[in-house]
Amino acid sequence: MRETDEQAAAYPSRFDGARPRAGHPAAERLNPANPLWGSNGIAFGPDGRLYVAEFLGGRISAVDLAGGDLDVVVPSGGPVQSPDDLAFGADGSMYIADLVPGRVWRRSPQGEYSLVCDEVKNPNGITCVGDRLFVNEMKPDGRLLELFPDGGEPAVLTEGLAMGNAMQRGPDGCLYYPHMMSGQVWRIPPDGGEPEMVADQVHLPVAVRFDQGGVLHVLSLGPEGRVTRIDLHGTGSRTLITSGVQGLDNAAFDAENRMFVSSYASGGITEMRPDGRTRVIVPRGFDGPYGVTVGPGGTVYAADHYRVAGPPAAPEATPADRAERADRADRADRADRPDGTGSTDRAVDAGEPARHVLAPFVHGIAAEGSLLHLTSQFGDVRTYDPEDGSMRTRVSGLSRPMGIAVGPAGSLVVAESDGGRVLAVDADDEVTVLAEGLGRPVDVAFDAAGRCHVSDEQTGAVLRLGQDGAATVVTDGLGAPQGLTILGDTLYTVETGHHRVRAVSLTTGASWTEADDLPVGPSPGTAPVPPEAEPALFANGLPGLARRFAGIAAAPDGSLVLSADGEGTLLRLTPSGPG
Repeated sequence: MRETDEQAAAYPSRFDGARPRAGHPAAERLNPANPLWGSNGIAFGPDGRLYVAEFLGGRISAVDLAGGDLDVVVPSGGPVQSPDDLAFGADGSMYIADLVPGRVWRRSPQGEYSLVCDEVKNPNGITCVGDRLFVNEMKPDGRLLELFPDGGEPAVLTEGLAMGNAMQRGPDGCLYYPHMMSGQVWRIPPDGGEPEMVADQVHLPVAVRFDQGGVLHVLSLGPEGRVTRIDLHGTGSRTLITSGVQGLDNAAFDAENRMFVSSYASGGITEMRPDGRTRVIVPRGFDGPYGVTVGPGGTVYAADHYRVAGPPAAPEATPADRAERADRADRADRADRPDGTGSTDRAVDAGEPARHVLAPFVHGIAAEGSLLHLTSQFGDVRTYDPEDGSMRTRVSGLSRPMGIAVGPAGSLVVAESDGGRVLAVDADDEVTVLAEGLGRPVDVAFDAAGRCHVSDEQTGAVLRLGQDGAATVVTDGLGAPQGLTILGDTLYTVETGHHRVRAVSLTTGASWTEADDLPVGPSPGTAPVPPEAEPALFANGLPGLARRFAGIAAAPDGSLVLSADGEGTLLRLTPSGPG
């Protein structure tokens, strides 16, 4: 593979902890690897490092802002399933909001875990005030509670939160927290009392943070990267900052009052300056990617859980290009900006994926002309029209739909993984069952004769469906096959259990390994998690954790594009054939 970004290469791979590797010689990275599985709650620890909760990856990492090192502190596969926020107590203990199972954990300075509470529904915003611990619930009619790590029943300070999230103690000693659904910021004394709304009509508030001067910063979760700065304890004035960091999640201020932000949509850690200009600390990238498709003209689209994105739109910059860009940014910093908004992410890494639409939640994707058809493991099939920006829900309430393809008659054909079915959705959004009783179907693809093929990761097989719904085995003995595509008379599937792409001739039945040692599926040495032990797909009626999905698609030029979900890249493979 060809590495395209020195900054990303400086970090260990999230796949296996090594530096991004070369892998198969016929594979080319279309974007730099993403060191993080998204970035959610962030907080400075007692050691001065910035700690990052990675909800989708089930782990917590620490970033040394001075030296640039990134270490995994809370690995995936342990007691913590879905860390969404974290805070540090006076004794150096880390407290973790484990959203999906509804748990709050304490990790001692010695690295030992203890369960603080398992009675919180969708715990998210978490903060410490001295040796006291507070957490709120990200759900309609949520609660704000005080928890007691040494024992004792949780104390409810207030109820009725319209989706709580990242909160903090303010200069007046009160706890400040957002109501995400109503666009408000509220506060309440730590000892309880009557909650008070302090800001209304705030754009999509996801986190509240105070800088070292006591000025309130409210982060918005939309695509623009907005931050509303409110001088609550001074003039009351508001200033809107637009950074261009898509999907802001949280922020932390260091002792020098520098602001660092995270992004649920693309990960990374970014320094945000007061005028909205940014400096990349840890590069952003794909949280997944999951499914992938190639549209007219060879445009690559990837479903990336919170958005549809693609490879970087521009060629990778050379070090000289980056130096010139930084110099232009510095000159702009000295220039007078009458609108006060700053630039749109002038310092963005050139290797960041191209953004198409922020569209939670997307996992399967298929292009049809200018349209993009999308599935969500949380039950929906939707069609997105990039020309007018419309999003149409075609079907809802399915049982974990994943791969999707456009059938010969124009219907959308979907692998309903948890339902064990393959479904067709016609132009009137009527659903027909094409096959049922399958194990765990993941992806679908059609050959030149219009025959439907489906990968079944539970049985380790690729099946061909007949007109009557009967399934014929095309190939079996595979290791958790997921993504599926057909190019000419050759079928390709991603064996996530064996970290390879397997090819099968539909004419002769011959099979061969097209590429191996690929960063797909579980990390080496990690056993796959059986479905019964997975984190829940839903948490109190809201989306929980989705399964990973390594998609593959055929391009018009005869290449294959693969979602390397282990490291957060898209790979282009040049098929070599059985030789």
